[in-house]
Amino acid sequence: MRPMIPTRTLPADAASIQEAATILAAGGLVAFPTETVYGVGADALNPDAVARIFTAKGRPAEDPLIVHLAQLSDLPRVTKGYPAVVDHLAAHCWPGPLTLVLPRGPAVPYGVTAGRETVAVRIPAHPVARALIAAAGTPVAAPSANRFGHTSPTSAAHVLADLHGRIAMVLDGGPATLGVESTVLDLSGPIPTLLRPGGVSLETLRDLLGEVAVGGRAAPTGGQVAPGLLDRHYAPDNALHLCIGPDTACQAWLQQAARTQMAAGRRVGLLIPDEDVALFADLAVDIEPLGPASDPLAIAARLYAALRALDARQPDLILARDVGEAGIARAIRDRLTRAAATVHDGSEGVVF
Repeated sequence: MRPMIPTRTLPADAASIQEAATILAAGGLVAFPTETVYGVGADALNPDAVARIFTAKGRPAEDPLIVHLAQLSDLPRVTKGYPAVVDHLAAHCWPGPLTLVLPRGPAVPYGVTAGRETVAVRIPAHPVARALIAAAGTPVAAPSANRFGHTSPTSAAHVLADLHGRIAMVLDGGPATLGVESTVLDLSGPIPTLLRPGGVSLETLRDLLGEVAVGGRAAPTGGQVAPGLLDRHYAPDNALHLCIGPDTACQAWLQQAARTQMAAGRRVGLLIPDEDVALFADLAVDIEPLGPASDPLAIAARLYAALRALDARQPDLILARDVGEAGIARAIRDRLTRAAATVHDGSEGVVF
């Protein structure tokens, strides 16, 4: 049995940030807020500290970590040269929710990169994250602060629900504002390739760079080039069934699915935009509204918190639909698709 670590939760003030930096410097683990989700960090240049992240999360070694920097001038500490386009992207997107896959520098342990010669790097926009990294004096490797494969955390309470007793400290900086993870852009090949949609949209990247390919498939064997590519990820404990398609088709499918499952004696949870709530007024379903379908930024900010809240009430199944693929809606679709046990297009019958 893994020994328990006393996990303290402290407000993210200057004194706590300095204490957290001391823990990182000693090889310990600290959870902290970013603008995307909460991360669990370790000294990215300390192989033993990095290994503790994988143990705490139950994360497989083939899933690499993102290295977080305090400022652009730190990039040479973790990369072995990088293309000139990085400076262009940094001027527009850093600090912010954009992760770049670049050549690995020799100081970065292979444990961070899943054995690959590339490293994923970003500069977070959250002031607590940047203050912590600066105080620690080292790049910080930090995946989301949850048990592996589970719904990502957007609050200190979410972190404790998954990692209490496994990490030394949680810096409580309030709710994450963006609510979904960073965009991952691979710059290690001839064409910039979007691997994971996130807070910087594909449309923005194409405005900045011109041609941007869309990838994001997991490697069949060996280490992944970036996190967030595995088919099953971000998942609640109770099965999620997702509909992707025209709004009216998915609304009709959700209604039929809810009635069918309730008739079979199952408790149904719904993760839906505000506009859909009235469609289920005559059904005894458990609803977590996400916000207006016309405001995907609001839905992204609420997505994981709503999914965790609904999951905690233990419905027999959760039904959801996506809200398109423009802008950050592409990231919402990606997270729900990877979290889902089944995906439907709205034109089929209700068969799980």
